[in-house]
Amino acid sequence: MSKKLTVKDILGCKGKRKLTEIYTHTPLEAEACEEAGIDMIITSELNHYQPIRAAAPDTFLTVGLSYGRHLDEYKILKRAFELANEGADAIYCPQSPRFIKAIADEGIPVVGHSGFVPYKSTHYGGFKAFGKTAKEAQYILDEIMRIQDAGAFAVELEIIPSEVAAEIANRVDIFLIGMGSGAACDAQYLFSDDVLGYNPGHIPRHAKVYTDTSVEFARVKAKAVNAYAEFLSDVQNKKYPDYSHEIKIDPTEFKKFKEKS
Repeated sequence: MSKKLTVKDILGCKGKRKLTEIYTHTPLEAEACEEAGIDMIITSELNHYQPIRAAAPDTFLTVGLSYGRHLDEYKILKRAFELANEGADAIYCPQSPRFIKAIADEGIPVVGHSGFVPYKSTHYGGFKAFGKTAKEAQYILDEIMRIQDAGAFAVELEIIPSEVAAEIANRVDIFLIGMGSGAACDAQYLFSDDVLGYNPGHIPRHAKVYTDTSVEFARVKAKAVNAYAEFLSDVQNKKYPDYSHEIKIDPTEFKKFKEKS
């Protein structure tokens, strides 16, 4: 296992070595990513990010702020400090450059977001690629420049034409973490749901399924249902707890307790 990447290391890879990033929901996924050698993992502040941190201590971890959850610079900075102090190596901030600047000005590594942004999909006409016209491509470039000027060291670039991403990569210093935006991005980013094949919904065009764990998950769920049902039955039929599960007290001590009460 190589040492955990720093922001300096990541920026030093730009144009030299492609990195990988995986969105992880659970400690198990995080631990597997670390054992596999994945460079960076990301999760949400709404997930149990501390066990994820503990499961992958030597992997660069970005924790994402929930869009719209922190509504002024003080609140978003306070939360960023909390996450950094609890093990996040960087903060993903999907909000405007002024919020990114508030975090970056305090020296906390921050990642922005451009291209298709799910929270803003109504402006793009729904869930579809963005940047397919010259006007849209220019908007993305301008937005990335604003994010860069605000102090972010990296930006997630989601679902834009590969040619546009390649052109942007040549014009900016910020590290481009690409999701469905072509091979020219500095890192490639996928969700565990897709990589592991347990996404129950639509598989995005840009995603690649590397294994099918849905069968295993279904088997584990079935075993869990059976175990819970047996526990329920044991309790109802007074089979659990039995003598072997009980904590004992010395008879003399119990007698003293009864006499005093």
